[in-house]
Amino acid sequence: MTEKDESMQIHESTATYKDQQITTYFDKNGNILRVQAKALGSPAASRSKLAGIIDHTLLKPDATAAQIDQLCREAITYGFGAVCVNGYWVKRCKKALLGSQVKVASVVGFPLGAMSTKAKREETKRAIKDGAVEIDMVLNVGELKSGNLGAVARDIREVVLEAHKRQAIVKVIIETCLLTDEEKVTACLIAMEAEADFVKTSTGFSTGGATMEDVALMRSVVGDKLGVKASGGIRTYADAMHAVEAGANRIGASSGIKIVEEELAQEG
Repeated sequence: MTEKDESMQIHESTATYKDQQITTYFDKNGNILRVQAKALGSPAASRSKLAGIIDHTLLKPDATAAQIDQLCREAITYGFGAVCVNGYWVKRCKKALLGSQVKVASVVGFPLGAMSTKAKREETKRAIKDGAVEIDMVLNVGELKSGNLGAVARDIREVVLEAHKRQAIVKVIIETCLLTDEEKVTACLIAMEAEADFVKTSTGFSTGGATMEDVALMRSVVGDKLGVKASGGIRTYADAMHAVEAGANRIGASSGIKIVEEELAQEG
């Protein structure tokens, strides 16, 4: 399939065989500009049932360019579904992942969620322009706990509208460790009504991460209408499988390699 980059008038053509892919870039006159080779994943990784639902994550404030590049190489090698990074690194990830099947997810309003809706909307727009196709946004936890549900809903809805008109999806981080069960249910219902695509447990930067009880509660609330992403503290194959069994269909982890290697080792 050939796609066209309207901004640069570059045509892109991709050819794939097994785990190897060649992407050729042509100018508007059909002249070859460059050719890029990518590995789509090792044969072992292709046997993994979990790799495709893992967001390979690096959100530390001291993450370096070299570490971001390594994250992308690992995502290609292990066949992860996406990398999840801070907005600053999205453009670099898009370039590093060009020609692969790995998507780019960017956090928005991270990690506190306590900025203006306008700021979140602009951050979303910038991230998508830079190459993100998934947005992991933090809802306004303080307004939720204050009972100002209209503000919470509008905050999510503005990000959803910005993302959806650019064909990106939105995962709403509700930060379960800070909420009562009643507030967790409320947050999930608001996200569903705002037409988000996923609810997500945690940023991984607060007082706790995903629990299986929270994952199960979130799945029971949203049913099959939204995805559920378990994130924060998912470090082993057992952790990941427990999350899936509880109802998660996406895993956010910085330990994705360990999870997949443990999975493949158990399968022999």
